[in-house]
Amino acid sequence: MTPFVTGRRRAVCGPGRRLRGLLASALLATCLPSGAQSLEAMARQAQAHDATYLAAMAQVKANEAKANQSNALGLPTVAVGASASQSQTQGRSATTHSQASLSASHPLYRPVNQATVAQGNVALGLAQAQRRNAEQDLMVRVSQAYFDLLTAQNQLAVVRSSKQAVSEQLAAAKRNFEVGTTTITDTREAQAQFDRISASEIAASNDLRIKRLALAQITGIADPQPVDLAAEATLPDPTLTPVNRYVEQALAQHPTMQLARGALQNAQLEADKAKGGELPTVDLKATHTTKAVSTGKALTSVSVELNWPVFTGGATQNKILEARALEDKAKADLDGAQRGVTQAVRNAYFGVQSGLGQVRALQAAEASSQSALDANKLGYDVGVRINIDVLNAQTALFQTKADLAKARYGVALGALKLQQAVGNLSLASLQKTLGGG
Repeated sequence: MTPFVTGRRRAVCGPGRRLRGLLASALLATCLPSGAQSLEAMARQAQAHDATYLAAMAQVKANEAKANQSNALGLPTVAVGASASQSQTQGRSATTHSQASLSASHPLYRPVNQATVAQGNVALGLAQAQRRNAEQDLMVRVSQAYFDLLTAQNQLAVVRSSKQAVSEQLAAAKRNFEVGTTTITDTREAQAQFDRISASEIAASNDLRIKRLALAQITGIADPQPVDLAAEATLPDPTLTPVNRYVEQALAQHPTMQLARGALQNAQLEADKAKGGELPTVDLKATHTTKAVSTGKALTSVSVELNWPVFTGGATQNKILEARALEDKAKADLDGAQRGVTQAVRNAYFGVQSGLGQVRALQAAEASSQSALDANKLGYDVGVRINIDVLNAQTALFQTKADLAKARYGVALGALKLQQAVGNLSLASLQKTLGGG
């Protein structure tokens, strides 16, 4: 992938860090936790914990077992039976009757069974598509919660950095007022700004707590600590590939398309089964029976049985009509799946494209906001700018930094959602996202 934008290195917190250092950092004064886990690692944790995913996996296993049951319809069956009884007539001794039998049956021609076995093979493919859908859904949910938490962390860091900057401006306003170089208005404006930021800090802190709980619920990690985008990471730019190429890939491989095609195959086989209800069946049967009434006797028989349903009261004909209607429905569902997958790919693609444009604009805005702040501070020092001008410039810069960080996360998450829309999202994709490759 072609590099687009360079990531910012996060600074390690220290108690004596000053405003100049805070303003130089893009993500601002956030400590990197020692026990941080990558997005890929958290996704693996979620596979062992998330209830929705585990339920989906259990359903997949049940579907696989059910699909394998149909294979028995094409194989012979063997049964063993035995019985014993005793009878006595008046004036005679008791007579013992015993019997043992071994029977086997093998279908020679059963069109309904053949269609059912074919449906079992289709069902196995559907189970694999369901598994893939569940895996990709989990990875996107983990990624969403992961980047939501990173966004909340950065927002709180920005608010705290802004609060510290306003605090220093407030202290400067108080000193200037005491020596008579400014009016009380500067102090009051700085105090009002400080109070507003203090309220924002409470809200940001609570939002961070909520986002951390959301990620913990999915992963099972009590206190998840996400690793930020790698230092000097480059954002992915999947828009270098034409959107129609992604659409073609999605239509060929997306699990939703596999499920829709499988449903159509299943409906067509169900129609074959309905038609098979009008056809004869042929079975090969063999029985070996040993009977004993004081002395043993044995009987062995081999037969070929033919059954032909001549009249079923119209049930078979109506089953055929029902199956044909359901086949038409499956065809319509396949068309709907194609349109839905195409739309999802295009939405994800243009979402990433828009996000990259926002990052470019916010990078320019960040540089402009920094220049504006420097100019306002200089103007304040020489007396051509008032305190509120500096405060507004500081607010604009810090908010732009927060917006830029959020936009970068949005692009990374959008690229993953595009891969999900195409149908090729994997754990390796999550690893590359944080690595910037």
